[in-house]
Amino acid sequence: MRKKKYILIIIVFLVVGFAIARLLQRPPLHLADYNKGVYVSHVVDGDTVELSNGEKVRYIGIDTPELRKRKGSGWIYDPMPYAEEAKDFNRKLVEGKDVRLRFDVQKRDKYGRILAYVYQNDIMVNIEMVRQGYAMIYTYPPNVKYVEDFLIAQKEARENNRGLWGEMEERIISPYEAEDNVGMIRMVEAGVISTYLSDRVLTLNCLGNFKVVIFKNNLEYFPKMASRSPDTYFKHKAIRVYGVIKEYKGAYEIVLHDPSQLEIL
Repeated sequence: MRKKKYILIIIVFLVVGFAIARLLQRPPLHLADYNKGVYVSHVVDGDTVELSNGEKVRYIGIDTPELRKRKGSGWIYDPMPYAEEAKDFNRKLVEGKDVRLRFDVQKRDKYGRILAYVYQNDIMVNIEMVRQGYAMIYTYPPNVKYVEDFLIAQKEARENNRGLWGEMEERIISPYEAEDNVGMIRMVEAGVISTYLSDRVLTLNCLGNFKVVIFKNNLEYFPKMASRSPDTYFKHKAIRVYGVIKEYKGAYEIVLHDPSQLEIL
């Protein structure tokens, strides 16, 4: 019994020691150093890269189609439309090159990745991904320094049907088709039948068991009437929204991160 106890103590010390060693290997986040230039060794996907020091960088302000989806407790390779194209475009811009990082309010996300605006020469890669139609705006307060620039870039991409916008604009679906498009980026036209506002979220309940969800930290960027009187602003109106369709508690929904995702028809 005592022998097993000693073995367990040794295992715990080894695990803790390994974790501490990994942390010590990670260099401190000195903003000036990252702004001078860092080397991108690997592109993970359309909005994430890995640096030569092992750090992962998540681009601020954008979201690109996913390459993988969760299955059980793991992940499988199942790329959404334009996911591979977004990764390839990102690779052409930054892989094997030196880039500069600039920051907003938050420096890391909950996964420990650096949050940054990435520059290759004079090009902000985040915005270029949006301008060429490989990414959508993803407003995540308080990191909103360049939100107006992202809006201009996305407007240009949509007007020219670039990348993922061509397919979305050509094939707008009804809420009754949401079930067959779970996990896909789609544009949906729906009628709002009721609204629900809590201290955390605004939900627009639509025909066809479809919902539109706006969390409070994003709601402040929508028109004031949307939160002050959601029934007056939305009820019995037709809307057009775009984003990733998800299934949640038996219903189908799109979560809005930016006002550009919503249009009242």
